[in-house]
Amino acid sequence: MGKPYILVFGASVVDIFGFCFKDYKTHDSNPGSVKVSFGGVSRNIAENMARLGVYTKFISVIGDDEKGRRMLDHSQMIGYDMSESLIVKNGRTPTYLAILDEGGEMVSAIADMETADEINKEFIDSKAVAIEGADYTFVDADNPEILEYMLTKFKGKTNFILDPISAAKAKTITHLIKHFHSIKPNRQEAEVMVGFKIENDEDLVKAGDKLLSFGIKNVFISLDEDGVYFTNGVRSGKVKANNVPVKNVTGAGDSFVAGLGYGYHNNLDILQTLKMAVAMSVITIGSEKTINPDMCYDMVMKKIDEIDWEINKFS
Repeated sequence: MGKPYILVFGASVVDIFGFCFKDYKTHDSNPGSVKVSFGGVSRNIAENMARLGVYTKFISVIGDDEKGRRMLDHSQMIGYDMSESLIVKNGRTPTYLAILDEGGEMVSAIADMETADEINKEFIDSKAVAIEGADYTFVDADNPEILEYMLTKFKGKTNFILDPISAAKAKTITHLIKHFHSIKPNRQEAEVMVGFKIENDEDLVKAGDKLLSFGIKNVFISLDEDGVYFTNGVRSGKVKANNVPVKNVTGAGDSFVAGLGYGYHNNLDILQTLKMAVAMSVITIGSEKTINPDMCYDMVMKKIDEIDWEINKFS
């Protein structure tokens, strides 16, 4: 038996943001600053888990260009294994370029994601050993056709965890939710999945019960500033971190999901797992970066002790 690991399957993206200093002008050169970072929901999840010492394999698709090589170097430095990824010959690593005006609003963007479509069923088949060997496999709803193929082919071989990404994406995979061990939708995504509005605690319980009825083991519904609703059919409730300073909410959901991975990998109970996930998201929104560069196990443990927790148990 090899060392237990968690598998993350999904996109890697190079994010390039141009920030205008003042008075954005079209058809002109604008003074400002440019920041480049590695992103993609799945890649962010993989990096956050690796930063906590979880043995993480990440299967993605990149080009054989300079950006792709830098991403591979970064993965080795942080400690998540991208060796099973698809490297497309003469391909461009997926890249998102955005220009933000002086108020931080996006005024233009280009999404170069063509290479991400290179993942096909044959590639999935070639990764059977890696998928079947994973205790848990984290996926998103970015490519519904490939996701359905993976879920049906490897049903019962690994535990699939879903981050829907968006309500629009969630709508495309509602027929697949019976295949998941755990899901982490936000309120809007959960509403799409259950088919009704979630406006109060009674609706939350009803939504959680409906999702569990499909065969899902653990449900975590993000409620933004109102915390997180959780249920596994035995224990349920809401958990909230009070008085949290916010610098940048981008990436909070990704680090939350990584916290679930840590909890599962270390056999924590559902409430301990949830505290881990919430603490990681609090650390993330306290940083200007999508992934807090100081994220580590000791930092998360310290944050769990510092947080002013509000826990309402329903059962």
